[in-house]
Amino acid sequence: MAGTRLLMAVLVLGLCVLAEAEKPLPCQCSRISPQNRKNCGFPGITSDQCFDAGCCFDTTIPGIPWCFNPLPKQESEECVMEVLVRSDCGYPGISPEECASRKCCFSDDIPQVPWCFFPKSVQDCHY
Repeated sequence: MAGTRLLMAVLVLGLCVLAEAEKPLPCQCSRISPQNRKNCGFPGITSDQCFDAGCCFDTTIPGIPWCFNPLPKQESEECVMEVLVRSDCGYPGISPEECASRKCCFSDDIPQVPWCFFPKSVQDCHY
C-alpha cells in the first residue's frame, strides 16, 4: 500500500514538472544542427508531449531524434545560435556593455569562442 502511494506521488510530481515546462522559442529548435540533437523524448512521443516537456519536435529528418533538447535561451532570440556559427563582433576581453553598444550579442558561458557576436534575424526560425 505504501509503495502504491509513493508511486502515485512520484507520478503526480512528474506531471506537475511537465506542466510547468516552457515551450522553447522557435530559434532554439530550428537553429540546432541535426547531428547535434540530443534525445529528449521516447519512442512514439507526440509533438504536444514533447513541447510540454520543454523540448523541440521536428519529424522532417529521419534517423535522428525528433524530440530533442533546445539550444540555450538567450536574452534575445536573435542571439540564439550554435557556438560554431557565431561571427565575432568584438575583441578578447570585451565587456558586455561595449558589446551591447555595438548592437551585438554577449555570452561568456563557453571559453575559446567569440563572446561578443553578431545577432541573426529570426525570420528563418520556425517549429
